[in-house]
Amino acid sequence: MAAQPGPPVGPVDLLLARCREMGVDLAPAAAADLVALLDRMAVEPQNLTAIEDVRDGVERHLADSLAAASLPLLAGERSVVDLGSGGGFPGIALAIARPGLAVTLVESEKRKAEWLRRASAGLPNVRVVADRSESLATAERERFAVVTARALGPLPVVLELAAPLLAPGGTLLAWRGQRAAEEEARGATAAAALGLEPGAVHPVRPFPGAARHLHEYVKTGSTPARYPRRPGRAAKRPLA
Repeated sequence: MAAQPGPPVGPVDLLLARCREMGVDLAPAAAADLVALLDRMAVEPQNLTAIEDVRDGVERHLADSLAAASLPLLAGERSVVDLGSGGGFPGIALAIARPGLAVTLVESEKRKAEWLRRASAGLPNVRVVADRSESLATAERERFAVVTARALGPLPVVLELAAPLLAPGGTLLAWRGQRAAEEEARGATAAAALGLEPGAVHPVRPFPGAARHLHEYVKTGSTPARYPRRPGRAAKRPLA
């Protein structure tokens, strides 16, 4: 006889299973808090995500964000700045999963920044900056140990926005899709101009069918004072 399908797996158990598959240690209480974040997003009047199914949200937002939680880079107490936080991924997800991190969420769109403030109100290790990253780089230059960037834009643009925020020895962690030699070459060219060096590339599989790589860029030299350029310039005229 054919095996009977088991009972449907709830979203919290699904998230815990995906984390175990990636080698990520996640407390059940944290998993429940993360799924509750998706539930809160679903009733927001503004469109924070195109994903409507909670299981898709668990995999494509939560598990994808937490893929980085397996890295030593995000262990212990570190200052993290998340660029273009949007709905809170990966920034809020990492803050919940790793309470030792001090996470700054940067979001220039006012309505999204207001959502981030509400969503993180009970998290003492999170603050929200409703501004562009270029402005934050002027006020808090080279203060952060880690910069995270997920779905932010082309790699040279991400590198220019991140480099001025990184302290010497700090690391940019960029979520990318399929590895492409051309993109990595452009990234290396931009990195050289910004005081960064390409580091490790971590292949991760947050859910079945996902092709994701986490790219590290390490701050090995000074970022020239002219970077970042004025707001919007990095996207309009990328370094590479």
